[in-house]
Amino acid sequence: MPVFSYTAADADTATVRGTITADTPRAARDQLRGQGLRVRKITPYKNQPQSNSPSGLSAGGANEKSQTTVVRARTGFSIGRWFGAASHRSAWATAVHELAMMLDAGLPILECLDTIAAQHRGNFRAAILQVRDDVAGGRSLAEALGRRPDFFDAASVQMVSVGENSGTLDRVLRELADFKRQQMSVRDRVSTALVYPAFLVVFASAAAVFLMTWVLPPLLESLEETSGALPWPTRMVSGFSNLLTQHAFGLCLGAVVVVCGLAISYRSRRGRYFWHRLLLRLPVLGSMAQKQNVARIAMVIATLSRSGVELTRAFELAEASTGSEPFRKALAIATKRISAGGEVADALTSSGVFPPLAVRVFSVGQESGKLDEMLFRLSEDYDRQVAVLSTRLTALIEPVLILVLATGIGFLLVATVLPILEAGNVMSQ
Repeated sequence: MPVFSYTAADADTATVRGTITADTPRAARDQLRGQGLRVRKITPYKNQPQSNSPSGLSAGGANEKSQTTVVRARTGFSIGRWFGAASHRSAWATAVHELAMMLDAGLPILECLDTIAAQHRGNFRAAILQVRDDVAGGRSLAEALGRRPDFFDAASVQMVSVGENSGTLDRVLRELADFKRQQMSVRDRVSTALVYPAFLVVFASAAAVFLMTWVLPPLLESLEETSGALPWPTRMVSGFSNLLTQHAFGLCLGAVVVVCGLAISYRSRRGRYFWHRLLLRLPVLGSMAQKQNVARIAMVIATLSRSGVELTRAFELAEASTGSEPFRKALAIATKRISAGGEVADALTSSGVFPPLAVRVFSVGQESGKLDEMLFRLSEDYDRQVAVLSTRLTALIEPVLILVLATGIGFLLVATVLPILEAGNVMSQ
């Protein structure tokens, strides 16, 4: 049986070199991948051993462990651990742009993948190396990407497949890079708008719990001893403080039960549908969520349609790339009706989650043959509206939270100082 020399990387990004027996280079790669190694290079072994070779690599040794020499890399071990928590979607968006740029410059696909892998660490680097090995072994780039759905979404795989079949991979990758950049821009804009309010809520909650459990109890105890009847603000604060200090275990247990119950309900599809539907009905957040989802769906369908993907397949991929369950259900129903010869507008209107403007754009775009162009405009318009809404929401939430915090602090101050002032008035009389 043939023997192959290989260079690979283990889970700790250490360089591994050795030999392995297999029928073909593809079989050798599969064996090494089964051992948790990421193959970088594999070539036929120069000195093929005989059946009685002391190395033990006989014709029947296909299942024997390969002889390896491990060389610990000086760099990349700890760096991969530190930076391995980066978002996979963000890394893929950057990698698509780099891949399109290098292919447009005329570089071979394997060299492009090697360059991208050298710029990343951790799990994403391992995924890129696996894609590189699959392409070197004869698979298409779309097939290689499709073998790692945990890193590369179905829409990206479909667009790459269309680009490879039509011979326009560099152009399709540029469109995919623009698509990913717009997706990340919208997501980052909304996330940034909610970071500051979330920080204020968490900080205020932690500060309130600390004051009610550590600072106020001894002070309230001394006030109860020196004063007779306490004012109602002081009694209210004292009641909350006693509740937190005397029933802390029960409150924590109840909070854990509630959080676990919400998590379990959210993991089910029916539960996610309920919470997502509830989000869409909220006054301001609902409008933001609706327009953000419509913008994402329009962008996916427009990009895929421009790349040559048929409309029903574009709807299926848009459904797979959408996180909102009501929109997923609406797209699934629309896909079935379109496949049966129905109109897009009727299918989307029956769902009740698409706004009238989006339904009208789909209808006019399908009739005029300019669906991708009109969907891109719709996506851009809704992106701008989401940006405006997020800015207004941030501008509204900040003063409201500050006012709530000031009111809470003022109430605690009044509850603490009021008994002291009343005791001073009694003594002065």
